Amino acid sequence: MATSRFLTVSQIGEMVEGYEPGESEDSQEAFRRMFERDKQYLRELGIPVEVGSDSAFSDEQGYRIPRGDYALGEIALDPDEFAVLALAASLWSTETLAAPAASALRKLAAAGAPVRPVALGGPDPLVVSSGAEGFDGFEPRVDATEPAFEAALAAVQAGREVCFPYRRPGQTEDTERHVQPWGVLSWRGRWYLVGHDLRREAPRVFRLSRVTGPVREVGPAGAFTVPPDVDLRAMISATEPAEARVTAVLWVRRGCGHALRRWARPVADPGRFASAAPTTTASATTPGRSGDGDLLEVDFSDLERFARWVVGYGPDVTVLEPADLRQEVVRRLRATVAATAPGAAVRSGQPARAGHGGALAGSGPR
Repeated sequence: MATSRFLTVSQIGEMVEGYEPGESEDSQEAFRRMFERDKQYLRELGIPVEVGSDSAFSDEQGYRIPRGDYALGEIALDPDEFAVLALAASLWSTETLAAPAASALRKLAAAGAPVRPVALGGPDPLVVSSGAEGFDGFEPRVDATEPAFEAALAAVQAGREVCFPYRRPGQTEDTERHVQPWGVLSWRGRWYLVGHDLRREAPRVFRLSRVTGPVREVGPAGAFTVPPDVDLRAMISATEPAEARVTAVLWVRRGCGHALRRWARPVADPGRFASAAPTTTASATTPGRSGDGDLLEVDFSDLERFARWVVGYGPDVTVLEPADLRQEVVRRLRATVAATAPGAAVRSGQPARAGHGGALAGSGPR
């Protein structure tokens, strides 16, 4: 791109650091293979590599990258449009998508977008800043911590069918699903896979948090075509009922669970739960306390998301009610034990204590 004339292979070998053609036949052959590989790689990236010659008296071909064909035209965006792009890129917190998003933000900054680095956590985070009206201290995130997220997204991008175990609310056993994945979307803070269920021969919506095992790709890439008129978001909204609020009763160790306590309130009848708490000696002088912990009520609507949040507090939080939340926490704990300590088991009937998991920093019950 630094010149408009064609450069021969030998000239490129002398000018480009790392090629070093050498003088022996073996080193020359290695250089040519490297050059052909890199040339093909550039073309696969969409960079035009022209072949030609500047002289009618020379049979040796040369190569060039025309700047006008490669460089993007001027991108004229208003500050608020730059802000939308930067915020969208900064939303991603998963390892797979964080690096490309950070790279996109740096390119925006190089193009003059009001983006600057700040120390908000994570390696080299970036946020939008636009003077006095900037977003200083604001770090949005899309929570995509479901284990099935990355595999489902990769299958959608590759157009490959997938199989995975799935458990709906109220079911005690997993069911195997074989799906042509059409898209992965976020709806009300939860992630869904939308596709065609081959075994049921109908379109279906799957909440990724209910996928209980690995997502396995089957068959070749590009094996199916997404219907052009399908509205994935409308499919999700039609299958998801209105959220109902449920009250959870938790035992929270004193001095712990501060983020959880922000959403909680003392239980109205602590005596009813005293014997179910981890310590069986209740304080008669301090209502709402059992031993070294507090009995609290927290309202939530998303059982899987709330269970994951509770699990993140380890043994400092125990679920007393409701039963389905308690069972979900136990299921996650058993899965953790199976994954981290093969052969170990959680005794049945033990209080549903949270022992492992990732708490959603700064988030509350949904």
